[in-house]
Amino acid sequence: MEVTGKVKVVNPEQQVSASFKKRELVVTTDEQYPQHILIEFTQDKCDLLSSYKQGEAVKVSINLRGREWVNPQGETRYFNSIQGWRIERLAPEGPGQTPPMPAAEAFAPATNLNEDEPDDLPF
Repeated sequence: MEVTGKVKVVNPEQQVSASFKKRELVVTTDEQYPQHILIEFTQDKCDLLSSYKQGEAVKVSINLRGREWVNPQGETRYFNSIQGWRIERLAPEGPGQTPPMPAAEAFAPATNLNEDEPDDLPF
């Protein structure tokens, strides 16, 4: 899965235990109702965030993770997390940028036209 948007926050690396570290990234999606998505990068993936700054457009490859936890009272709880494993910059889109037009050679001219055939187009 992928999330695209702009970097809102890149948190510093957290050493959770002697053998586990994580770093959090918040990406704001670009849609009618923007969402602020918290994505965790763990272990050696923490270093992937070092060169990213607030405001950059990015595409982040993610995995959804879920886990079960039973508290001391015996109640079962479920937790979800979003784990990032790749991030890449997106090219900034300027207001005048349009996709390139295909080459003219890609379209062959029609050769079997018959002017006497009825036209069934509605306009």
